[in-house]
Amino acid sequence: MGVETPGSQSSLHRANLERVVRAVRMAGSLTQAEIARTTGLSAATVSNIVRELKEGGTVEVTPTSAGGRRARSVSLSGDAGLVVGVDFGHTHLRVAVGNLAHQVLAEESEPLDVDASAAQGLDRAERLVSRLIADTGSSADKVIGVGLGVPGPIDVGSGVLGSTAILPGWAGTNPRDELASRLGVPVHVDNDANLGALGELVWGAGRGVADLAYIKVASGVGAGLVISGQIYRGPGGTAGEIGHITLDESGPVCRCGNRGCLETFTAARYVLPLLHSSHGTDLTVERMVRLASEGDPGCRRVVADVGRHIGSGVANLCNLLNPSRVLLGGHLAEAGDLVLNPIRESVARYAIPSAAGQLSVMPGALGGRAEVLGALALVLSEMGDAPLLDGVGAAGVAAQG
Repeated sequence: MGVETPGSQSSLHRANLERVVRAVRMAGSLTQAEIARTTGLSAATVSNIVRELKEGGTVEVTPTSAGGRRARSVSLSGDAGLVVGVDFGHTHLRVAVGNLAHQVLAEESEPLDVDASAAQGLDRAERLVSRLIADTGSSADKVIGVGLGVPGPIDVGSGVLGSTAILPGWAGTNPRDELASRLGVPVHVDNDANLGALGELVWGAGRGVADLAYIKVASGVGAGLVISGQIYRGPGGTAGEIGHITLDESGPVCRCGNRGCLETFTAARYVLPLLHSSHGTDLTVERMVRLASEGDPGCRRVVADVGRHIGSGVANLCNLLNPSRVLLGGHLAEAGDLVLNPIRESVARYAIPSAAGQLSVMPGALGGRAEVLGALALVLSEMGDAPLLDGVGAAGVAAQG
């Protein structure tokens, strides 16, 4: 067997195979013309590579249409493996199982006690993952990787979860390594806002947008930032902590120790008490939004105020990063224009005109599924192409020789 050297015909062919597989893996499915545009390869090269990958069982090709013309859609084989997404929230655990063609095969959500320890939560996740894999008719040995979302800052190097007031029993743990040891497969972990951004980028309202921010307002406030098509995490993994932008130095004390952070004017535990005397102490964000949509004046006022405060934070993002789209996630997004219009008004007031004029503000398309679908997309982005190309490539090189 000859040695493959950089610049050789075999290494170039392998690189082209990987470019095509990566493009299809990240998009879910592409026509051959779209593959050529995405990879920069010629149409003839793409056609030859797709034929080779199909013969090797790596991709499936199905007839479709594009622009009124017949085309061929290329996706990774449904038999190539499974990916799993696990999303831990303030009150829920959601798990999804999908294949490499971006098809969700099974998905389920169940309540989670916020006071549960990390071990208890991971026990629940392990059982739910096993049950959903069985529901697909497949087996655990088909799982290539797991994406894990948690509501707190993650050290990207160590995988350790930092201080979190949302799941207090998890601070200082390493959920990535814990879940990997339980499931026996690689686990990739990120915070919920980043995964919401990734989910919308791959599956939802962010498709085709290179620069965007996903804002999630729930028990805390966070932003997932996409720059040039990639999630930006920062060297310590804490980029996007928009909730700790200072709005009022004399405002309420935040859990971070500062005063008047955006979070103290928008997060559920600060906002809902404003309505307790009139609406009861069992009020939730979901119910507040529903009542606002039905015309309740108190709830409408609070939702609008929250929107204006979020807009101040978004204006800062516009001035710094100049995104073309901001997506609002979480239950608050269900208020529609009741919250979006005040956000837009604040952006128009506080952002520089050139940045505000290029920005669109809209709700995310995935709702409560954004984070778990982002966890699936995280695996697809991190898994690499080598396992998919075993046994593929030699025939193509020989044919060209």
